[in-house]
Amino acid sequence: MNKKLVVGYILRHHPSWEKFIDLSHQLGKPLVMRMNLNQQSHGATWATHLNLMKSLSPIVDCGVHYLDVMCQMTQAKPVQVNAIGARLTDEIPAGNYNYGQLQIRFEDGSVGWYEAGWGPMISETAFFVKDVIGPKGSVSIVPKENSKAGKSDSVESHSKTESLLFHSAELDENGQFLNPDQIIDLNDEPDHQELCNREQRYFLKVIQEDIDLTNHVQDAINSLQIAFACDESVRSGKVVSL
Repeated sequence: MNKKLVVGYILRHHPSWEKFIDLSHQLGKPLVMRMNLNQQSHGATWATHLNLMKSLSPIVDCGVHYLDVMCQMTQAKPVQVNAIGARLTDEIPAGNYNYGQLQIRFEDGSVGWYEAGWGPMISETAFFVKDVIGPKGSVSIVPKENSKAGKSDSVESHSKTESLLFHSAELDENGQFLNPDQIIDLNDEPDHQELCNREQRYFLKVIQEDIDLTNHVQDAINSLQIAFACDESVRSGKVVSL
C-alpha cells in the first residue's frame, strides 16, 4: 500500500524519557514501575476533559503512553491487569469515571501501576510520580517546577523531566551505600510543541527513508489493548488476563 503510520506517542521522541527507559535496563529484573498523571483541571481544560470522557476514561486516554513506557522498560509480555475507578462528578455520563488506577503484571515478574484523575476535585499532592525500581537500584524523574501547585493541568508539565535521579542499591562491607545517588540533568529538554515538531520530523524521515514501522504500530496496538483491558476491569470489577 506504500503508506506510513506514526502513532502520536511523543514520549518516544523525548531525550530524557529515552534516557529514563535506557537506565531502567540497568536495574535487573523484575522491575517495579510507579507512574501517575493526575490533573486538577478547571475552566477550558476541564471542558476538554468532560468532552473526552463522553467516549473514554483517563486511564485509557493517558494510560496508553505510560503503558507503552512500561512495555519498553520490561521488554516482556504483559499477562494480567486489574483496575479500579470512581465517578467523582455527575457532570460525566453514568457508567464512566474520572479517576482510575491500574495494576499490570508482566511475564518476567515485573509489575507496575498507573493512576490518572481529571477534574476540579483532584488533589495535586504527588500528582507527578514517575519511577522504576529493580534489584540493582532505581531511576526516578525528579520534577522541580512541575511539582508545584497549579501545574498539574499544564500540558507543558506532562512530558517534562527536568532531572533524573539514579540510585544504586550496591552496599559495601559495612552495609552502607557504595555509590552516591546521581542527578542527571539533560540539556535537551524540549517543550510540548517541540516534541510535536520532532514527531513530525520523524514522520518525514520515515517516509523519505522508507523505515519499517511494523514494530512501532504493533507496540501502539498492544498498549491500547492493555488500556482497554484495564477499562474492562474497572467496569467488571474483575482481573483481566491478556
